[in-house]
Amino acid sequence: DLLGRAGKLTEAEDFINKMPFQPSESAWMTLLGVCTIHGDVDRGIRATELVLEVDLHNSSPYVGLSNIFAATGRWDDAANVRKAMGHRGLKKEPGRSSIEVRNTVHEFVARDRSHPRIEEIYVELERLKIQMKIAGYVPNTKLILHDVAEWHKEYLLCHHSEKLAI
Repeated sequence: DLLGRAGKLTEAEDFINKMPFQPSESAWMTLLGVCTIHGDVDRGIRATELVLEVDLHNSSPYVGLSNIFAATGRWDDAANVRKAMGHRGLKKEPGRSSIEVRNTVHEFVARDRSHPRIEEIYVELERLKIQMKIAGYVPNTKLILHDVAEWHKEYLLCHHSEKLAI
């Protein structure tokens, strides 16, 4: 992970390949994740194939490869990967965030509306968003790997499960 985040993807892949034991699925998934960060499509495809050799029914490598294609503007390829997932009966599990407040665990999913205090939460998020913009905050919409308008990317960022939980 450290090599990959530092942009040393060749070294990271070599490190995994030279392990004195069979690399785990998580090693290849870690490489796949940093391939998304750095837009390394070819290496990402190799990592995906290696994960799928171990576990053909894991949706994570498909999602990772789709994200690489999306991050590099290859929307048709991203859609094709998602279709392949569907044909195999696989679905992306939504990310969840949780927080414990006064011995009660609250769980959130992006754009979740099931929490009993969700209206208060959304009002507070909007208030914070305005304050941050006034302070000069510019959301990094490059992290949103959907082919949607810029305002929609900002909305998705603001209503991510982690922000709902906090």
